[in-house]
Amino acid sequence: MTTANLIAVRPWGASRLAPYPTTIPRPHASVSVAPETQLAVFLDRAGHTVEMGKHGTNSGTETSTSTSADGQHGNDQDSNQD
Repeated sequence: MTTANLIAVRPWGASRLAPYPTTIPRPHASVSVAPETQLAVFLDRAGHTVEMGKHGTNSGTETSTSTSADGQHGNDQDSNQD
């Protein structure tokens, strides 16, 4: 096959591209991890700690997939997540 036989095709993902949304400046200049707590510490340009707000934690539940007692008959119950 020669390069003359190749057809230029636009990659599928290129049709999904869009400009990045407008960014918002944040009040911190650096981020590090506190050795005692293993939490992120945000510092401003003067080295003072900046409070970045509180964030909740997420937890999910999941049902397991099950079948009949003998494993051969009956309907399967699907699993799901929320």
